Amino acid sequence: MRLTRYFPILSWAPQYTHSAFGGDLLAAIIVTIMLIPQSLAYALLAGLPAEVGLYASILPLVLYAIFGTSRALAVGPVAVVSLMTAAAVSQVAPQGSAQYLEAAVVLALMSGLLLVALGLFRLGFIANFLSHPVISGFITASGIIIAASQLRHILGISGGGYNLLDIVRSLWADLPATNWRTLVIGASTLVFLFWVRRGLKPLLERAGMPAAAAAAVAKTGPVFAVVISTAAVWLLDLNAAGVAIVGSIPTGLPEPAVPRFDLDQWLTLAGAAALISVIGFVESVSVAQTLAAKKRERIDPDQELIGLGAANIASAFSAGYPVTGGFARSVVNFDAGARTPAAGAYTAVGIAGATLFLTPLLYFLPTATLAATIIVAVTSLIDFAILKRTFAYARADFAAVAITILVTLGVGVDMGVTAGVLTSLILFLYKTSRPHVAVVGLVPGTHHFRNINRHEVITSPAVLSLRIDESLYFANSRFLEDRVLKEVADNKGLRHVILMCSAVNEIDSSALESLEAINARLKDMGVKFHLSEVKGPVTDRLHRTHFLDALTGQVFLSQYDAATALDPALLSIPPGGEDVVV
Repeated sequence: MRLTRYFPILSWAPQYTHSAFGGDLLAAIIVTIMLIPQSLAYALLAGLPAEVGLYASILPLVLYAIFGTSRALAVGPVAVVSLMTAAAVSQVAPQGSAQYLEAAVVLALMSGLLLVALGLFRLGFIANFLSHPVISGFITASGIIIAASQLRHILGISGGGYNLLDIVRSLWADLPATNWRTLVIGASTLVFLFWVRRGLKPLLERAGMPAAAAAAVAKTGPVFAVVISTAAVWLLDLNAAGVAIVGSIPTGLPEPAVPRFDLDQWLTLAGAAALISVIGFVESVSVAQTLAAKKRERIDPDQELIGLGAANIASAFSAGYPVTGGFARSVVNFDAGARTPAAGAYTAVGIAGATLFLTPLLYFLPTATLAATIIVAVTSLIDFAILKRTFAYARADFAAVAITILVTLGVGVDMGVTAGVLTSLILFLYKTSRPHVAVVGLVPGTHHFRNINRHEVITSPAVLSLRIDESLYFANSRFLEDRVLKEVADNKGLRHVILMCSAVNEIDSSALESLEAINARLKDMGVKFHLSEVKGPVTDRLHRTHFLDALTGQVFLSQYDAATALDPALLSIPPGGEDVVV
């Protein structure tokens, strides 16, 4: 059992059937056709030679098949991670240099080692600090930057920059140098790919093709674009007219190599490696969980860390760059009938075959076609609706999303996600430092206590019941202390204060000191302090202190027991106040 925990392949390989092989093989063929142009395009986005995208799509898929737990996740180069790679590596080496490629390989190794370490120590919870709104905002802004950065290839100009402001400035400055032939290729490819995405499948279905087959053919749109545009450049000799092409791509598999260790370089890339690891993991595991749920399967997030880490280490040792699970490819893999992670291994075989035999055919492939492929792919990442949803539901989340988007667009991807996380944490601390505290009363005819401002309830002039709707810790302990003392000062007839702790999961040392201070101050005022509905783990910790011995009142099992024991007349008091139930 422990062996299958670290080698999930042992849990499905012994039961592998011919039926599963057929489903996996079909899915692998479709994903391979889809992945070849994507891997080339994403390498371009990362500022790397085209073949590096292919290299990152071979051995990493095999390692994930051994160590990963998702049966449908398709691992490989993805847009956001490619953009982050370019932004990070450009800090240590100029694009196009051998040092640039070396740094990208080191980044993959560092990301892989970090992911494996997090998985072995079961630290996957760290990714929870990246909230969904922050991730959505970051991916939306990254999608905009990626699309904008590829316009230079569509226009056939130099351009540059890693944030939207720099990209727009460089595009505007170089706009007069636009190559119209490149623009025709890029624009026509964009129109074709957008049409393929929306119009080809319905057209094929109307022609009588089964829906599943039509969907599969529609996914191969980028391949048609590659073939047609490559043929056009070759036949019309457009590269001689200034149309940029991929050029010579080395034939053959990557040679295994150990990345060089340079302490200064590793320290420079450490922050970027951590961000790429966490964002890649969050994106990957969310896709994996969504697809697993459709078949009532489950994945192990900690083992996913190990699987993705192994994939990145394999990428580093085979001259690749950071990889993770891709949303679009994984959905295609799932819809095409992938039954086990073996589909990824078969895809790796297909990519290896392309690397061995097809690369000479890509010599005349225009970079404008790859740029169009990237732009069409990232449009699905852009989700401005997240701003509307969060604004309507939670302004704090809206602030986190807005700040993440603005900083990512204006400064860069590394600062964008950092700003989003910090904003989320600051807003969380602010909200929990001022928790909701309600004066509660007895709902007539029940044992339930509810907010006096929302329900028609019964209260006692001698007993104050306060419900704290948050765990007690250093940031909110003083707030509670001030609120209790204010309520007592405003109600001279009080003899008892009950703190209803049904929502309290934790009381830290600072909060304990505040409770002791409340108890002492109320004692001086002639008021007894009581607790009700204290959870077992919290009670256990309180028993390890002197607080319960010094408590002037009691600890009650339920709020009803507390209120009726301290003022039995409560049951005969008529309800008051207006019913404002919401």
